[in-house]
Amino acid sequence: MTGSATDRRTGGQGGGRADGRVDGRVQRGEETRRAVLRRAVEIASVEGLGALSIGRLATDLGLSKSGVFAGFGSKEELQLATVRAARRIYYDAVIAPVEGDRPGLAAVWRLFESWIAYSRARVFPGGCFFYGVTAEFDAQPGPVRDLLATSAREWQQTVGALLEGARDAGELRADADPDQLVFALTSFMETANSQALLFGEDTPYDRAVRAARSLLRAEASDPDLLPEG
Repeated sequence: MTGSATDRRTGGQGGGRADGRVDGRVQRGEETRRAVLRRAVEIASVEGLGALSIGRLATDLGLSKSGVFAGFGSKEELQLATVRAARRIYYDAVIAPVEGDRPGLAAVWRLFESWIAYSRARVFPGGCFFYGVTAEFDAQPGPVRDLLATSAREWQQTVGALLEGARDAGELRADADPDQLVFALTSFMETANSQALLFGEDTPYDRAVRAARSLLRAEASDPDLLPEG
């Protein structure tokens, strides 16, 4: 889930005027939108996108319903905007810290650890935002599911690109299957997130780390290439 350039921006259309000054009304509107989306992400990560409503967000933030509605127009648009906001947060927390790393097993491992740290730290109050809301919408055709599917594909491609880079660098065996490794590694992540939330303990994260380390060492051209930790 790399996120588009638009997804990674925090501003909207910007509050600029022809004379270069900031339009106060536009700026206030953007600040309100950001506040609404911050609260929407928090709610959705715990209760799901279906729990979002214009009225609830207006009440929680002390805003008028008409003001919140004007920023989104419909519940579906609110849900889509919430997913896009979560994509930006996810990108900053998980992917940005490892961008620019030299291709190899160290980069793969850094990404895995970055994801575990993101889930463990509850960047989203409900654990991994995308784990919960994808389960909510995976059988519901429509724009929200389409955006979630795109996000999942982009995330898998991000992990896969690092694995392919490690194979091309000679640090994974030549017959290693990056797609299969993506499936296994992301499964470890998702299971750890789910069980840590359900049982209220960190042990699943430790198990996921051990499982991922064992898998990558088995697929490495030299097990010692995998960083310690």
